Amino acid sequence: MRVDEYTPLVDEPTDKAATQAPPLPEPTPTFRVEGPRARPVRESPFEPIRKFLRKHGRKLWWLHSAYALMLGSGVVAFASKGFERARMLGASLICVWVLLLVFFRLFSRGVDDAGSKREKVGFYVITYAIKNLYQGLLFFLLPFYWKSTTLASANSWFVIALALVAVLSTLDIVFDHYVMRYRWLASVFHGVILFGALNVFVPAIFPRTENVTSLIASAAIATIGVMSLHLRARELKSKLVWLQLVTLIAVLPAVAYFARRLIPPVPMYLAHAAIGPSEMPDGRLQMEVTSVHTSALPALVAVTDVGIPAGPGSNFRHLWKRNGELVHANVDISARAGGPNILRLRSKLVNITDNEALAGSWSVEVETTDGQIVGTTHFTVVE
Repeated sequence: MRVDEYTPLVDEPTDKAATQAPPLPEPTPTFRVEGPRARPVRESPFEPIRKFLRKHGRKLWWLHSAYALMLGSGVVAFASKGFERARMLGASLICVWVLLLVFFRLFSRGVDDAGSKREKVGFYVITYAIKNLYQGLLFFLLPFYWKSTTLASANSWFVIALALVAVLSTLDIVFDHYVMRYRWLASVFHGVILFGALNVFVPAIFPRTENVTSLIASAAIATIGVMSLHLRARELKSKLVWLQLVTLIAVLPAVAYFARRLIPPVPMYLAHAAIGPSEMPDGRLQMEVTSVHTSALPALVAVTDVGIPAGPGSNFRHLWKRNGELVHANVDISARAGGPNILRLRSKLVNITDNEALAGSWSVEVETTDGQIVGTTHFTVVE
């Protein structure tokens, strides 16, 4: 086979047009319809403020809480100037009750009931007003309960609880999103504050009231105040509702009475207390001692000055204790005026025999005849 000969492997087309690729379809023209140019949106002059609040809002709430705490310190100083200012509690109690009544009618489930922006604004406005009233009430009460509390005794827990509630009322985020969100928690919170405030307010309005009477009345009024937040007018037609209401009014004051030893006897307080071997004509001790020999114990006199800013109403007794055990209770103790709104109480230890073990840690406890602790003085007896 010669090189110049060519044999195709496949029959080649003889038509030249057949060898050309089919033409591509022409592209469909596209058109863009342009509308009028959008004008640039002018930013609101308040937009920077909104951005700042969105970014730092939570920090600002905590800063406001610190401010409220400092403001509460000023209220404490104001209340410390005199018990006669306790009459001002009445206006605050009425205002906070009315606001809570409105709040529970509009927002029974707290902030979850505030759907629209307007409702949320209403929620925070009402809770802000309630918070401020609570803060004023609680910080006003603290100095009275602190003065009436006997530290390391059964009634010291109450002032601690009251202080914690006062601090909690200044924490806006916690108060709005937890306390006021749950109806039962808001009711308990209000009940504790209402009872504590009435316990000071009742003797301020009705001087010379026996302390236990004031305690029971405060518990009964607080019960009615809390229940009124939940009851509607139509529900008062039910006999069952009235039965429940009367039962609570009977039970809760009874609980307060049996727990009276756990509650400070506001507004009474122990102004001064000491023991010594002899007295001056005005009833004060010539010498106050903290440690004595067993031979001097029968001659010791206990003198305690009890502050009664609401006037005399309760009776008192001295409990002489050794190592926490009762040795002698002086019920018929002598009392005399020791100054403005001061009752001076005096007692002696009697019926001490020589064969008793007298050495140890002693105390003289002042309490009302109903069992509320007013204060204690301590001394040591050595052999």
